Amino acid sequence: MERVICLAIGYCFGLFQTGYLYGKLHGRDIRKYGSGNSGSTNVLRVMGKKAGAIVLVGDVMKCILACFAAWLIFHNRAEADFVRLLEQYAAAGAVLGHNFPFYMHFKGGKGVACSGGLIIAMRDWRLFLICLAVFLGTVLLTRFVSLGSILGLTAFFVVWTALCATGAVSLGVYTVESCVVVFLMAALGIWQHRTNIGRLLHGTENKLWGKK
Repeated sequence: MERVICLAIGYCFGLFQTGYLYGKLHGRDIRKYGSGNSGSTNVLRVMGKKAGAIVLVGDVMKCILACFAAWLIFHNRAEADFVRLLEQYAAAGAVLGHNFPFYMHFKGGKGVACSGGLIIAMRDWRLFLICLAVFLGTVLLTRFVSLGSILGLTAFFVVWTALCATGAVSLGVYTVESCVVVFLMAALGIWQHRTNIGRLLHGTENKLWGKK
């Protein structure tokens, strides 16, 4: 039941569609421009750097706040390891709310920025730095945000699993379940990029700047 509650809490936070709301404030439905996605990358391309940065921060923060809400509710009612797991469930809910908001016909973003919020909320500097390096390095070298996102999500799962397997991180009896949650979140993020993967394979993917 605690897991379901945290998923629901996270979903509610995820429903705050930063990109869509920011676009509406400026007289645009961001879903009708660019890739049709309400995430920060499309906002960046369509509305500029300032808008992209604001939406990115908003999408990251709603996941962090979802994790914090789970901690506030359960930190005095459950053991510390279980609370950390519940934070991950809240983050998963935030990603689901961001990707599939019911009031937007379940058409939202791709959940990468939200997943970044979880990486920050997990409070492990090794995980954060490696994932950030993989993402930024890929984007700077290739100019493909989608490829950076895919590899960053892959690094998220691989690094967290490695940390748990080596004992560098432990959630006690919930360690394996934690890795499963992270795997599902990473897999969902990659699945959300399936059209980007097709364009990458065919050489038609848009670069962050410059030509295709």
